Amino acid sequence: MGNPRAFLEINRKEAGYRSVVDRIADYGEVEQILHREDRMLQASRCMECGVPFCHWACPLGNIIPEWQDLLYKGKWFEAYNLAVKTNNFPEFTGRLCPALCEKSCVLNLEYQPLTIRENEAAIVEYAFLEGYVKARPPKNRTGKKIAVTGSGPAGLAAADMLNRQGHTVTVYEKDEYIGGLLRLGIPDFKLNKGIIDRRLNLLKEEGIRFETGVEVGKDISAEQLLYDFDAVCLAIGSGVPRDLSIEGRELQGVHFALDFLKQQNRIIAGQTIPAEQLISAKGKKTLIIGGGDTGSDCAGTAIRQKANSVTQIEILPKPPEKYNPETPWPYYPNVLKTSTSHEEGCIRRWSLASKRFVGENGKLTGVEVAEVEWFKDDSGRYVMKETGKTELIPADMALLSMGYIHPVHEGLLDSLGVKYDARGNVEALKPNESSVGRIFVAGDATLGASLVVRAIDSGRKAAEAIKNYLQSNKN
Repeated sequence: MGNPRAFLEINRKEAGYRSVVDRIADYGEVEQILHREDRMLQASRCMECGVPFCHWACPLGNIIPEWQDLLYKGKWFEAYNLAVKTNNFPEFTGRLCPALCEKSCVLNLEYQPLTIRENEAAIVEYAFLEGYVKARPPKNRTGKKIAVTGSGPAGLAAADMLNRQGHTVTVYEKDEYIGGLLRLGIPDFKLNKGIIDRRLNLLKEEGIRFETGVEVGKDISAEQLLYDFDAVCLAIGSGVPRDLSIEGRELQGVHFALDFLKQQNRIIAGQTIPAEQLISAKGKKTLIIGGGDTGSDCAGTAIRQKANSVTQIEILPKPPEKYNPETPWPYYPNVLKTSTSHEEGCIRRWSLASKRFVGENGKLTGVEVAEVEWFKDDSGRYVMKETGKTELIPADMALLSMGYIHPVHEGLLDSLGVKYDARGNVEALKPNESSVGRIFVAGDATLGASLVVRAIDSGRKAAEAIKNYLQSNKN
């Protein structure tokens, strides 16, 4: 703890964002950066608590107080090396993680937590700039071959760890690009895709093989996969979106949120979408059904597409703005989250249930919603009831952003014969081991839709499980 009074004398200072007028005109990253000196001062605010709740809250177990101290002392190289001991891709989490660590920071009791996420991003960017980040292929190969299906953060983390162990790793991706939802689901204004390419180039130099446009279970049979590889890691994500089966669902103008986001990312990547397949918010009254991060991403994208208006509705009640007694510190708080996209001109409403889609001549014109109230029943569970108030929200386009149910069962999973849990995810009978021998699982495919930081952690654990399996079955 280099400066024991820093947390008293220095206030939290965030990097901030580009002005709304500037950023809605393009898809460049909205977050700015602080000068190195400011960033070092922010790191000095870490109190190196006797019980590091930040470390406790981080799924990866990042050694946060230690690399804050190194950053404060200007030891960027050492800070980077410590950060990557527990996190394969700090450049991703430094941009996309909701920072569970910051919510558990002791300074958050005064709503002045350490800028952990921004500090992490600063460390890794400095490391790339100064040439600290280099490809380090394994010196020896084990002769074992591992297949990873899916190239999102879980699959990439598993592949990276397995490759470091000396195994020969092939990553299969059904889409045309590597990166999973990092590539096609996250808008460029949150994650510039050059950040992914920079890391992929390193992974390729280190010997990982990537196969795009290959859907395992269709283009390669499950039997062939098990014949060709010593172990398989399933990291296919949670690919079945939650639908809204109400009257009018078939109307033109009702789309899944991810289809909308994926298409825009492909356009930015240089693809041309046929006019009849284009999902565009330009000039349209756009309604987003679902209040989570994906819905927020849709809002920012629709605003950049020059939507006539953007409204996001949520069936749950509006959370409190700062403190929620039901989720006290150091737990992650269920409080109101306002994203940069919301600040760009998105109307937000709560406690509304969608009842039916309304249209004319086969095209969407509005969504009828009902006001709901939430209360606890005798068992303490929250239940809702309609108040009787309904209204029609005008909409030319509705985006369904209500989360995901489970991974796609048809094809690979069913042909492998893996067991599913009660929610339809791949069941892990032991940590990251499926019910089928030599088949392991990581990320959303077993966790359910979750955070990038949890996906990376799961990928690392799957790699460890595969390593232990191979060591115990050397023959």
